[in-house]
Amino acid sequence: MSSALKVVALVGSPTSSATSRTLLLVRYLLASLQERVHASVERVELAPIARSLGQSLSRGEVEPAVEQALRTIETAELLVVAAPVHRGSYPGLFKHLVDFIELEALVDTPVLLAATGGSERHALVIDHQLRPLFSFLQAHTLPIGVYATPADFDGEHITSVALQARIALATERAAGHLATQSLAVAAPLRRIA
Repeated sequence: MSSALKVVALVGSPTSSATSRTLLLVRYLLASLQERVHASVERVELAPIARSLGQSLSRGEVEPAVEQALRTIETAELLVVAAPVHRGSYPGLFKHLVDFIELEALVDTPVLLAATGGSERHALVIDHQLRPLFSFLQAHTLPIGVYATPADFDGEHITSVALQARIALATERAAGHLATQSLAVAAPLRRIA
């Protein structure tokens, strides 16, 4: 049996809640992904490190818990990123954490993007906010993103058949990408000035 793929899920909600739709969406994405690929999963949640992160102006100032979160993200073989929409974009502390990621740490790392928002009017946050952010880091943003609204949930369950199908499609395509990627012969990376 081959070694497990290191999947890291970044839950970009700065507030902690057992009923967080963003966290619930991540759980469903990870469960669906684990049905398709042999993976070890680690979750990095923004909420427990939010206060100490907010007090740091540079990576050299971060507390050990934040540094550990960053290292976990930087060593992912597949990154699942989910963020709630806050005033039309991802939360500021989420961006602050991403700003501390080493510039070349995510080069060619596949990233499955997801978001939760109050209504469908924020659905483009994936393509207009999250995708450019991770493209700047030269990550490979997977083409199928997953967006959810409160109407898709009933307590601790996703009840929307359309959202369940979207999750299945996104993770199926992610697994297909990973299979194709493992067959490719890697060329040496050239440094871009």
